[in-house]
Amino acid sequence: MSAILDLRDNSIVSYAIGRHNNNQLVFDTFDKAAAKYPNARPLFHSDRGYQYTSKLFKTKLGQAGMKQSMSRVGCCIDNGPMEGFWGIIKSEMYYINSFKDYDSLATAIENYIFFYNNERRQKKLNKMSPMTYRQLLENSA
Repeated sequence: MSAILDLRDNSIVSYAIGRHNNNQLVFDTFDKAAAKYPNARPLFHSDRGYQYTSKLFKTKLGQAGMKQSMSRVGCCIDNGPMEGFWGIIKSEMYYINSFKDYDSLATAIENYIFFYNNERRQKKLNKMSPMTYRQLLENSA
């Protein structure tokens, strides 16, 4: 699984599920986010995985008008919020279930991300879900 987290409201803005952790999985996730938010120009935080350090990914960032931020080797500060999400999804969905096949796992991930974005309240967001908080921000702008 590859996902992109918006630090403003803690929402998962894009994700892709695949059988392999490869460049295409990350590129698909990025392309979905860029298509959904074509005018966004965020600072893109990531770890130093080969997918994020590839020339093609850097080209995609440049074409989208984005800059990348990666912490130095052995320091995961830039990717900390995303690592936090991975811990949440594992503890709240993955570890407490068993999956008979790929499709049941993919469905559970999709259902959890919907729950996370739309129903799961977060202390950081004044006890609102990410999408409720996003709406509040958009309505107050």
